[in-house]
Amino acid sequence: MSANPAPTGSPAPAESPAPTGSTGFRIPKVPFWVQIVAGLVLGVLLGWLARSQHIHWLYTTLDEIGSLFVQLLKLAVGPLVFFAILISITNLRKVNNAARLATRTLLWFMITSLIAVAIGLAIGLITNPGSGTGLTPKDGKLPQHTGSWIDFLTGIVPTDVVTPFTELNVLQIVFMAAIAGIAALKLGERAKPILTISEAVLELLQKALWWVIRLAPLGTIGLIGFAIADYGWDLISQYATFTADVYVGCALVLFGVYPLLLATVAKVNPIQFYKGAWPAIQLAFVSRSSVGTMPVTQKVTERLGVPKEYTSFAVPFGATTKMDGCAAIYPALAAIFIAQIFDVHLGIQDYLLIAFVSVVGSAATAGLTGATVMLTLTLSTLGLPLEGVGLLLAIDPILDMMRTATNVAGQIVAPLIVAARENILDRDAYDSATSLNPDENPDENVAEDRHRVPVAA
Repeated sequence: MSANPAPTGSPAPAESPAPTGSTGFRIPKVPFWVQIVAGLVLGVLLGWLARSQHIHWLYTTLDEIGSLFVQLLKLAVGPLVFFAILISITNLRKVNNAARLATRTLLWFMITSLIAVAIGLAIGLITNPGSGTGLTPKDGKLPQHTGSWIDFLTGIVPTDVVTPFTELNVLQIVFMAAIAGIAALKLGERAKPILTISEAVLELLQKALWWVIRLAPLGTIGLIGFAIADYGWDLISQYATFTADVYVGCALVLFGVYPLLLATVAKVNPIQFYKGAWPAIQLAFVSRSSVGTMPVTQKVTERLGVPKEYTSFAVPFGATTKMDGCAAIYPALAAIFIAQIFDVHLGIQDYLLIAFVSVVGSAATAGLTGATVMLTLTLSTLGLPLEGVGLLLAIDPILDMMRTATNVAGQIVAPLIVAARENILDRDAYDSATSLNPDENPDENVAEDRHRVPVAA
């Protein structure tokens, strides 16, 4: 039976407070970046505890958690790269002045790489990271995987279509995806059914990977905790100068060069960039995978005002080729470090070769964890002993976190600069961009009016 209505003109009765049981107690949502930071702190504490107290089960548990997280990320890498590159190439048909945008993107990739490698060389020459370490050539050993220019060039073309996915050879996957994308463009309307399926598969992969990304705080605990438990501070102290050089070099690029370029070239507020891009940078630091971070990188780039069609090309392209940390700062410092250990003098021509390799050969890193192939490519070009790579393998995971964070930041900065200079950057979206939360739907459109890139001025 319904209640009698209130008399006309009389005030409406005050709503009685909802019963406690009907609404319940809501736990406030914790921002994603806070979850990551909490994972870092807890991981360090648990790693220290496992090492100092010799708690084997905790050591094993941290290893399993971290390995499982990385394994889940890698599970989607092969098909994700293939379909992302294929779709990104075909999406260029929707973009006005596509060739110009692609050319300028590559140009800014090269410019920032040159700046990064110059910083790496300068820091290495000032600090002499190989001096006083106590390491000798006898401590080095040949790496399992090496790289040379012949291997690099011949290794681009796969022997079959299956092996690149089973062995996770990202460079060969990129090659096949590029060929498939170009062929789809040539076929035009006849390729539409294939592209529709490819777009659906890509969305499926990104959705599944987004679920994995939400596990990043747990993965952080395992990865950081195991690194501390396994390597300890003693090993880090033995490579103290080199480790500090890599972190300082990456920090100078990440917090010096990038904001300077954003302020002077793109003419945007650098602080706002970090507000929007920080979730991708954090995840890259933890996962050590540019490709694994790619869905978040693409999402934050769109939220920062870069048009979706251009972002879908620039971010996958950058995730497999744009490596300021792994392919510029690190090999420059590592080459100087190894040359000093093996008592090899490097001249000005050697430093120029390092810069050349950093710009041209960065695709050899292929967006995966580690930069061993790129380092061996640099050493073989300089004629330095490849055994020197073995000196750095022990410390590589600690270094790779900062390197990958720098890589991903550069993969966002370059499209921002190009979009700003081409007058296709949505500056209102940039100025209002907030930190991305994984609980948000990754498939929702950033803005309806940015589905098509306007004509560049």
